[in-house]
Amino acid sequence: MEKSAKATKPKKCPVCGDPFTPFRPLQKVCGHACAIELAQKQRTTKERKEYREQKTKAKSRNDWMREAQTSFNAFIRARDDDFECISCGRVHTGQYHAGHYRPTSTTPALRFHELNVHKQCQPCNTHLHGNILGYRQGLIKKIGHDLVDWLEGPHEPAKYSIEDLKEIKRVYKLKLKELQNENRTDRYEVLQTKESHRST
Repeated sequence: MEKSAKATKPKKCPVCGDPFTPFRPLQKVCGHACAIELAQKQRTTKERKEYREQKTKAKSRNDWMREAQTSFNAFIRARDDDFECISCGRVHTGQYHAGHYRPTSTTPALRFHELNVHKQCQPCNTHLHGNILGYRQGLIKKIGHDLVDWLEGPHEPAKYSIEDLKEIKRVYKLKLKELQNENRTDRYEVLQTKESHRST
């Protein structure tokens, strides 16, 4: 009797949202039309998942390098959002890059090192080829002589595996999300403070 009661307990159809009483214990939807629609959705979801998996398998190391670099650069720009250009010290409404002090071509070990990459305006990074003299002055001011000397010193060659790049992408997507959440919390606290002052 208990099994029968469970089998006939009313449910909400996940497709149309209407309540229904199942005729069978494993019945998920209210009727034939919703069963067809649910099967189509499940098939579409499965096909999308398989497509994503195939696409992921087809990615080359260069693809993963680009995605890791994009994730890392997005974090750097967000981290330095309140700073001026590291090279020229200007603040403007133009485009900003995540500019490397030591180039990735000659010092791959510092490609994803946060001390080596800072917010830089597009003219300095592109037209002035990094504006290295200005970059060095700005970097000394920001992180100090000792760390700049370390950046300028020798570094072991680096070769990033696909697994390394996947992890870098994951870590910096997470760090960006945490930074954005912190900024939202800070803005909310500022608004709360303003409201409290306004009400007093």
